[in-house]
Amino acid sequence: MAFLTCLALLLLLQGCNGAGGAPEGADERPAIAASLHDVGARAESQEAEATGTVRLRRETPLAFVTNGRVASIAVREGDVVRAGQLLAALDPSAIDSALSAAEARASQASAELQRQKQLAQQGWVSTARVESAEAAYRASEAERSAAAFNRRHARITAPADGVVLSRLAEPGQTVAAGEPVLVLGEYPSGHVLRVPLPAALAAGLETGRQANVHFPDGAAPDMAARIIEVAGRADPATGTFQVEFALPAHPALRSGMIASVRIAGAGGPAPLMVPATAIFSARADEGFVWVVDPGSGRIAARLVTLGRVSDAGVEILGGLARGERIVSAGIDRLAEGDRVRPAPAAPAAAAPAASAPVAG
Repeated sequence: MAFLTCLALLLLLQGCNGAGGAPEGADERPAIAASLHDVGARAESQEAEATGTVRLRRETPLAFVTNGRVASIAVREGDVVRAGQLLAALDPSAIDSALSAAEARASQASAELQRQKQLAQQGWVSTARVESAEAAYRASEAERSAAAFNRRHARITAPADGVVLSRLAEPGQTVAAGEPVLVLGEYPSGHVLRVPLPAALAAGLETGRQANVHFPDGAAPDMAARIIEVAGRADPATGTFQVEFALPAHPALRSGMIASVRIAGAGGPAPLMVPATAIFSARADEGFVWVVDPGSGRIAARLVTLGRVSDAGVEILGGLARGERIVSAGIDRLAEGDRVRPAPAAPAAAAPAASAPVAG
């Protein structure tokens, strides 16, 4: 009898539990709609922008090879010239005198050499005397050749078609050998854009990379360019490396124009940026974000290292990897372990209906 009583009580308790107990999982919160952000999905590389100056790739200083007084300069800055055209000339008086003197010494040395050879054949002079005369003759010939060279180059002619960029002397002025008189921009070399770039950007560039060039003043249309040269040494004054971009032939291009260039992919991958609304409990250079588990959709707080703040968001220096998903808004209503789902996109505002014309 006691056994039956106990069994009845046990069955009664099980029935109560079965009728009043909540179903499994009934206390679990439903997934919460939240704005989500995929880390690093918006930009795979940086775009660097810098400003430079348009130049003709070959801008040649032209000078005389000897000292002298400038007799004439036939061109001015901005003049377009043809290859072989006379540009400037020295006063030939002193140069002609030097050539005449050199020719006279060469003639005298030649005659002396012949005389010494005849005397040597007759046994009157030694071989050493003949060798000395030969050396004097060769020296005089070299002097005559140099004077003739100076006479031929007492005139400056254009080495190629181009434009006169600078006029650095005037007629009547005395110039030294090698002192630039004119600077000629050679058209066959083409125009280039020379841009100084910091080492961090220049190190990742190679010849052949494409870029876009923009002229802020509208003097020339936007055009594509490509890198043709990266300096192997930094400028000692600025620490930057000069990069040359070849520009297409265009009649609007002029040496000295200012342009900006945009280089895609310069400087390596873009930094990881997240919206500022995704950060909570920020302190100094650290903060937390809600990271979404890709399988379960549950969130977990993760400590991240913060970098610079800009209009694009907050830079993440550590704690997140490219491709992870985080909650980007509404973080104050979430708790550890909550499940989230992407919030539906806000419907676009309907355009106001156009009013019908009123009959007159």
